[in-house]
Amino acid sequence: MSSSASAPEAQSTQVKVPIGLLLGIAALIGVMLLPLPADLPVAGQRVLAILAFAVVVWISEAVSYEASAIMITSLMAFLLGTAPTVADPSVTYGSSAAISLALTGFSNSALALVVGALFIAAAMTHTGLDRRIALVTLARVGVSTRRILLGAVVVTILLSLVVPSATARSACVVPIMMGVIAAFGVDKRSNIAAGIMIIVAQGTSIWNIGIQTAAAQNLLTVGFMDKMLGARVSWIDWLIAGAPWALIMSAVLIFIVLKLLPPESDSIPGGKAAVSKTLAELGPMSGAQKRLLGVSLLLLLAWATEGKLHSFDTTSTTYAGLVILLLPRFGVMTWKDVQARIPWGTVIVFGVGISLGTTLLTTQAGQWLGAQVVANTGLDQLGTLGVFSILAAFLILIHLGFASATALTSALLPILIAVLQTLPGDFSRLGMTMALGFVVSYGFILPINAPQNMVCLGTETFSAKQFARVGILVTVIGYLLMLVFAATWWHWLGWM
Repeated sequence: MSSSASAPEAQSTQVKVPIGLLLGIAALIGVMLLPLPADLPVAGQRVLAILAFAVVVWISEAVSYEASAIMITSLMAFLLGTAPTVADPSVTYGSSAAISLALTGFSNSALALVVGALFIAAAMTHTGLDRRIALVTLARVGVSTRRILLGAVVVTILLSLVVPSATARSACVVPIMMGVIAAFGVDKRSNIAAGIMIIVAQGTSIWNIGIQTAAAQNLLTVGFMDKMLGARVSWIDWLIAGAPWALIMSAVLIFIVLKLLPPESDSIPGGKAAVSKTLAELGPMSGAQKRLLGVSLLLLLAWATEGKLHSFDTTSTTYAGLVILLLPRFGVMTWKDVQARIPWGTVIVFGVGISLGTTLLTTQAGQWLGAQVVANTGLDQLGTLGVFSILAAFLILIHLGFASATALTSALLPILIAVLQTLPGDFSRLGMTMALGFVVSYGFILPINAPQNMVCLGTETFSAKQFARVGILVTVIGYLLMLVFAATWWHWLGWM
């Protein structure tokens, strides 16, 4: 009896293979079995097969991003290791050379910058400085609903400057805003609550575009610039290009939220007092918070003056700041304090993403795919604005299937850079790459399209339908505004 009873129990605990993983394997095999074009090396075809596997697995989320990164690394080691080299088809890469290619992304300065940014974000949460900045800002804003919505945007902007992680920023702001909503005494599903949380999520995505160090996908874009174009856009040049768009879109976002989710009242008594009370409970700034604020301001100054007052790149100055933050006695944290706060899986995914993009170029797969796109779409017949409008629209649509902007950047940006390199005409490939990097952050429509959206959705203050209503308008207006910027501001700056 006991053995027969345990059989169904054993069967019920069996884990089925995710359908997305099976589809990814099918895509991998399907691409490898396609007839090899004369101008595509065998290694290039195999990298495209690995890319197809990665895209399917990332879109379906069949396995975690960290697990997919390890799978991609293994596939590159074995499939590339047994492929003929591009330089000499009579010789194979060998697993040692192939695994080296699979790990090249981990020696990229952009990855080092991501790690540094994650440490700064961890220092912010460890000391509570991010929470203090948010509360001080809200305490100075006022109590009208419009001022609260404006305050949510201002908090997002300030934290985007000093907390280089969209997820960390939203995780800090959301509890504070929920406290504000509770203090106001409004229903959790009121338009006021929904508007505040949607602005936190959408505003975070908007300022991911305006500030280079605000999001991992921006740093990945910079890494691809370095690898594929031999140049990169500095922190201040990115800010000059992206911040004006983000400022306009912040105003647009508030206007849309007020129109689609009109607040039940114009003012909510007691809200400012509640924020002030919470701030008072924190007490005066601690020494660690003061030191962290000082280092953060110095880093902002160093990032903004790169190439103007000094020649040190963003990664180098960031690590100099980390040295100060980790110094005994003077610093604000130890390794044990922050190691558990660092999402190391993000680092792995980031490194493998750069490796995959670089290998697409090394094996000529990216160039071949770019040439096919140009030859079959007529992009070479369009002007710069036409090319940007089509590629940007493509990224916006394809993003609907991705839950990670980092994964989207890893999968598509190297191909789009190859397309830009294939196109004729005198335009800035670097500037166009930056502009397309802006579009990667368009996670406005579906909550699943960005982690900050999901953090805010978890508060149950709004529905996916409400989010999409606001997000569709933000996406359309943001896209049209980018076309205007491409024809004017970015063109005048020499980026188009």
